[in-house]
Amino acid sequence: MNPLTSDFALEIVNLNKAFGGLVVTHDVSLAMRPGERRLIIGPNGAGKTTLFNQISGDMRPSSGTIKLFGTDITQLAPYKRAHFGLSRTYQIITLFAGDTLEHNVTLGLLGLLPSRWQMWRPLSVYGDLATESRRILDTVGLLHLAAHPVSDIAYGEKRRVELAMALAQKPRVLLLDEPLAGLSNTERSTVKSLIAAIPRETTVIMIEHDMDTALDLAETVTLLNYGRVILDGDRDAVIADERTREVYLGA
Repeated sequence: MNPLTSDFALEIVNLNKAFGGLVVTHDVSLAMRPGERRLIIGPNGAGKTTLFNQISGDMRPSSGTIKLFGTDITQLAPYKRAHFGLSRTYQIITLFAGDTLEHNVTLGLLGLLPSRWQMWRPLSVYGDLATESRRILDTVGLLHLAAHPVSDIAYGEKRRVELAMALAQKPRVLLLDEPLAGLSNTERSTVKSLIAAIPRETTVIMIEHDMDTALDLAETVTLLNYGRVILDGDRDAVIADERTREVYLGA
């Protein structure tokens, strides 16, 4: 299938993962359309991050398929998935604390190179990556800190650097794993605005426990529990469903 003619940005069919004798995803099937804003919710241990790990290639499913714009990426390494337009952030921030913000974002840009980055080669040989890194930092309001080490900046700013690294890869599908976790009200508002400003050329799929904020960003919602899809559909319909209150909202 030609990726440009696929009806779905991301299609997951009968995804299963057994880990240590425990089934952590069970027959998960989902389809996200290009430009969609999808929120994935569920109690702790529901399998949300495990699902993201399988989509991104950090964990291989036991069975099932994952297609990105019609291309089967189930067996591809994470860096190869970036070439097909997939990028993500992590629940636990994964930055190089001793390096500058500019250097961290430059590393994110290296994922777009036609071949794997050779770590012994200086970044200066990669042309205009530093200029592009500074442009991306400017979009998240951190250009003034470009030359500072990550270890010197606040937690909320680190969240923005991680978002900048993901956006640097020019994703067609972006996975955000709890991007608002641990942020103050002011920081949460800033990151929410950045997510809302992501162009519709990018499909955004987000895991988030801050429901008040996340629901403003979502059009569709998937409810997971014990690795299974319990509900999937329009945001308002899923949130109003009694099963959502029972499984997740505790009402």
